[in-house]
Amino acid sequence: MNFERVLELVGDEPVFETALLLAGEVNPDIVRLQLTRWTNSGRIYQLRRGLYAIAPPYQKVKPHPFLIANRMQRASYVSRQTALAFYGLIPDIVHVTLSVTTGRPERRETPLGIFEFRHIKPELLSGYRMANLQCPTQASQHALVATPEKALLDLVYLQPDGDKPEYLRELRLQNLERLDLGELHRQAEAFNASKMHRAVNAIAQLIENNTREYETL
Repeated sequence: MNFERVLELVGDEPVFETALLLAGEVNPDIVRLQLTRWTNSGRIYQLRRGLYAIAPPYQKVKPHPFLIANRMQRASYVSRQTALAFYGLIPDIVHVTLSVTTGRPERRETPLGIFEFRHIKPELLSGYRMANLQCPTQASQHALVATPEKALLDLVYLQPDGDKPEYLRELRLQNLERLDLGELHRQAEAFNASKMHRAVNAIAQLIENNTREYETL
C-alpha cells in the first residue's frame, strides 16, 4: 500500500484508525510498518496507538481537538474548563482539552494538542450532548461535550474544595444567565454527595448576585 492509497481511503475523515487500512487483502505487518515510517517522516500524526491523522500539507481536514479527545477514549466527553470556555462561561483560554471518562485517567501530548482525561464513575457518565463544532472553512465536525451545567459540576466534583465560594469566584464565571439552576439541582442529585449540593447553592448565590447587579445598571 502506498501513501496515495492511504489518502484515498482516509478522504475527508479528520482522524482514522489502523483498521481502516487493514480491510481487504493486505499484510497487517507491512501496513503497520508503513504507518511507523509515515509517522517518522511527518506524513501522519500518531495520536494514540491505532489512531492517526494526516499531517499537512496532505491533510484535507484539520481535526478539531474535541473530536480527537472523543476518539482517544470512547467512553468520554469534553468537560470542565474546556467546555466552560466553549460556552463562554469563563474568560480563560484553555490550552489543554479536558475530558472525563469511565476509563483510565491519562494525559497525552500530541502534535495536535494536549489531552487530559479524568476518571468518573460510570453512573456519572451523563449530562452531555453532541455539539456542532463549526470549524471555519471546513465541513462541520461533531463531538460529545458536557452541557454547561454538567461541565461546571464535573469541575467541582474533581477539584478539591471545588464547592467553596472562594474557588467558584476564582473561576470568574460569566454569562451566568446561560446556566439553568433547576438543571444544576437535578444533575447534582446524581453525584450523591453533599459537596455538590453546597456547590449548587453557592452557584445560585452567584447567579442571584449577578442578576441584582444587572438590574441596577
